[in-house]
Amino acid sequence: MPDAPLRPEPFVPKTAPEALEDLRSRLRATRWPDAPEDAGWSLGTDLSYLRELVAYWAEEFDWPTQEAALARLPRFRVRLGGLGIHFVHARAAAPAGPVLPLVLGHGWPDSFWRYTKVIPLLTDPGAHGADPADAFDVVVPDMPGYGHSDRPTGPPLDSVAVARLWADLMSVLGYPRFGAAGGDVGSHVSRYLALDHPDRVVAVHRMDAGVPVFTGDPAELTPEERAWLRDAAAWGATEGAYAAMHRTKPQTAAVGLTDSPAGLAAWIVEKLRAWSDCAGDVERSFTRDEILTNVTLYWLTETIGSSMRMYRANAAIPAAQHARRVEVPSGFSLFPGDLIRPPRAWLDRTTNVVRVSEPARGGHFAPFEEPELYAEELRAFFRPYRTAATG
Repeated sequence: MPDAPLRPEPFVPKTAPEALEDLRSRLRATRWPDAPEDAGWSLGTDLSYLRELVAYWAEEFDWPTQEAALARLPRFRVRLGGLGIHFVHARAAAPAGPVLPLVLGHGWPDSFWRYTKVIPLLTDPGAHGADPADAFDVVVPDMPGYGHSDRPTGPPLDSVAVARLWADLMSVLGYPRFGAAGGDVGSHVSRYLALDHPDRVVAVHRMDAGVPVFTGDPAELTPEERAWLRDAAAWGATEGAYAAMHRTKPQTAAVGLTDSPAGLAAWIVEKLRAWSDCAGDVERSFTRDEILTNVTLYWLTETIGSSMRMYRANAAIPAAQHARRVEVPSGFSLFPGDLIRPPRAWLDRTTNVVRVSEPARGGHFAPFEEPELYAEELRAFFRPYRTAATG
């Protein structure tokens, strides 16, 4: 007898009051470290800023209101690969032409939260001053171990495995062909979707090319590529301690970050500031409520440890996988505030590039920082491929 078809179930979480009271109690009982005078952000999260943020989290932040706002998105869960996967599935509103299904991949330290602002701009462009013919069906899954998706109990999944899950998810949703886009880990997942499912992915859009992996003769590279590799190594030496911890001893950090909400906020907010286009003021890119919505999702789902473990899995991906060239039409939007921006020569070497743009504003979290700009980037890139997915 054949297996019954998988059926996504609506998902609307509601946090118990006791969980919020426990959170507030922990915040109020924070045992604060000392800090050198005038350290600011030079040694990590600024202690005075964090104290203000934690006080706001404990006394003023309204999680039920934020949770209700997130619940207005059409959210579901379905079992794939033995794991419960949470995702947003927002269909195009009043489409005026072929609708392109689009799966969006998030990264760390976030979840489906990364795309909450941009979803309505993509599903209903006509209501936001854009062409209704550019409407998408949007799918935004939480990776396993992130957000409201299950935490793997065995070895963590790498980006290759997650790409297989997303291909299965799009099949469950009835999309034989689709576009893929993402940033951070989501960029890697989108890359492997294009590599391993080229018959299904009509085009792939990425915000970065990841941390460079090159095992060949450096003499084969252009001067710009060699400079980029040096810059990436220098960035890793000065800014990459978090990633080294994630790759090597994530459980050590997970103990403190799962137990201390102040510690969790420190771990995440420092990256929101460092990686966004905020000129050193994190609240230029995110309001306090937006920051704390992201952090509270991590706290309530207890996923900081499982999210970090994915770095260990990705570090074990064989070099041969990194050397594969993406032949699916590829586009890149390189935002000015992002981390290590690749040169065009590297993009041409590793992908079938058809479009590269450099938007005026935005950083690593551009879909949240600059949703209008990001939405326009996706509309412009995917416009030629709409009929490929539907015709």
